[in-house]
Amino acid sequence: MAGQLSIAKALNDALRKSLENDPKTVLMGEDIGKLGGVFRITDGLQKDFGEGRVIDTPLAESGIVGTAIGLALRGYRPVVEIQFDGFVYPAFDQIVSQLAKMHARALGHVKMPVTIRIPYAGGIGAVEHHSESHEAYFAHTAGLRVVSPSSAHDAHWMLRQAIASDDPVIFLEPKRRYWDKGEIGPAADLALHDARIVRPGTDATLLAYGPMVKVCLEAAAAAEEDGRRLEVVDLRSLSPVDFTTLEESVKRTGRAVVVHEAPVFLGMGAELAARLTERCFYHLEAPVLRVGGYHAPYPPSRVEEAFLPDLDRVLDAVDRALAY
Repeated sequence: MAGQLSIAKALNDALRKSLENDPKTVLMGEDIGKLGGVFRITDGLQKDFGEGRVIDTPLAESGIVGTAIGLALRGYRPVVEIQFDGFVYPAFDQIVSQLAKMHARALGHVKMPVTIRIPYAGGIGAVEHHSESHEAYFAHTAGLRVVSPSSAHDAHWMLRQAIASDDPVIFLEPKRRYWDKGEIGPAADLALHDARIVRPGTDATLLAYGPMVKVCLEAAAAAEEDGRRLEVVDLRSLSPVDFTTLEESVKRTGRAVVVHEAPVFLGMGAELAARLTERCFYHLEAPVLRVGGYHAPYPPSRVEEAFLPDLDRVLDAVDRALAY
């Protein structure tokens, strides 16, 4: 693909290609048809593919996901859009009790090729239920694949890979990065669940995903001015996790800082810190540290910048790791 595309446009193009390549692919969600979705990710798709394949649904998330499960049982590949992160909870029972368990319940005879797209995390000045980071709920649920891209290239190819998967995929889209632009390569260069080293370094490893990858890259650039070379690893996949790539990086640098927007308490960083401590104990020069949100409901927009991890908080954790 020539030129640079925003993440939003990269996702739109991925959906278009998936609809073109497989007549069994259908899109479902609130206002995704004529409106093109609140973030315009599905803009123009109903006009080109019809109301039978790009379906405007009622405001009923449990019904949307339940219908998607039924369609998957009939051989379709439904792609569901949850309008905002905090709206997914009415569908939580369907996702955890049915979608995640159907394959095992059928002893492997039933496939569940359902992709659930969720714009998630904060940074857009939104009201309550519009800025939540609930990735740990889904990563904790066996039977779900959970991924989150951070670039236009990964957004495009990871969404196409997710839709082609025979397993249910929770596809978390960092909404405040929708307008970030980047090049899209001619083909997926990594498997869906591989991590990517986005900046090599030697002094410490920053582990992040989704919206925090950009923050970590900015922190690494700032640290380089002080002579510190930080390696930045984009997890890309939260379940399963590519621990091999993470372990190799941490063994090289001897230090690790995990960064995510969700509260630190029982978040993804806790599992990553525990696993890396087990796997890299004799290589670590400092404890694995975590930077994240506070253990409190997401705050009003006027103070959200104080809640979100930023460059200074990441560099402070790096300083503490290097001080050991």
